[in-house]
Amino acid sequence: MNSFMKSIACSLFCFLFLVLSLDVTAQNNTEKKVDIYNMTVAQDGSGDFTSIQEAINSAKGFPDKRVIIKIKNGIYREKIEVYEWNNRMSLIGEDREKTIITYDDYFDKLNLGRNSTFHTPTVLVQGNDFYAVNLTIENTAGEVGQAVALAVNADRVLVENCTITGNQDTLYVTGEGFQQYFKNCYIEGTTDFIFGQATVLFQDCTIHSKSNSFITAASTPKGEPFGYVFKNCNLTAAEEANEVYLGRPWRTYAKTVFIQCSMGDHILPKGWDNWSNKEAEKEALYAEYECNGPGFNPKERVAWAKQLTAAEASEYTIENILGNEKHPSWYEKF
Repeated sequence: MNSFMKSIACSLFCFLFLVLSLDVTAQNNTEKKVDIYNMTVAQDGSGDFTSIQEAINSAKGFPDKRVIIKIKNGIYREKIEVYEWNNRMSLIGEDREKTIITYDDYFDKLNLGRNSTFHTPTVLVQGNDFYAVNLTIENTAGEVGQAVALAVNADRVLVENCTITGNQDTLYVTGEGFQQYFKNCYIEGTTDFIFGQATVLFQDCTIHSKSNSFITAASTPKGEPFGYVFKNCNLTAAEEANEVYLGRPWRTYAKTVFIQCSMGDHILPKGWDNWSNKEAEKEALYAEYECNGPGFNPKERVAWAKQLTAAEASEYTIENILGNEKHPSWYEKF
């Protein structure tokens, strides 16, 4: 074969190789096309993404239908933010015990000034109509001060069958007029580990105190009919915790009510603390109804706390607590 023929043969070979390569690349690109409304995250590469935040960033902003992100088992060490434009988003874990989102930011580590607490969350939710299920969300910083695991600053949020762990300031639930619902969750911490200004219903949850301190620090805005409502919850504690308050008012008009909850003997007989705010004794609402267990001592509670009557307790229905004229029964639509 002369040099000219060799040159032609070489050119044809290169051309065919290029065509085949382009075809394979195109095929791979087609195979990797992602449905922006239904994505899967898996650390082993079997899903659309290996990072939860990557999937969130790929979702359509202000979608016209729900965005579902399924998360396979694994330990995801990353800070997650569900942005305000990521409304109608669901994070669905494969297994509550094995689908873990973890990080370890805390106040002094970030050192961003007096409001550093609000930069510490492992998961921050700002998109309305958010749903999470079968996840563990943790802040592993330890007992080093304020360190948020989950912060929810969004309206119409349902968190179901999740484990939320940390120490001080574990769960930040906030937003003036916002409504949130935690169902069948395990929440643990040390000081003020449930705090913020949202209206929140905690139903069938385990609330676990890791040390002597305060469970709640509500900052309910003035005029809101409900603040934190715990219904049929189980209050437990570590062995070393034996002097725990149900709550103290982060702001003067705080509202926190426990209804038909089981209280361990770690709950102090006085129940509540005024956080050195005498005005809160007149303006805050701290109440209980038909609770049980060794920690339920209604006759020994502080004088400014309240035991609800049956008629008063009957107002604490899910429809009233999470009622919304524009979005009726929103908690049933995820």
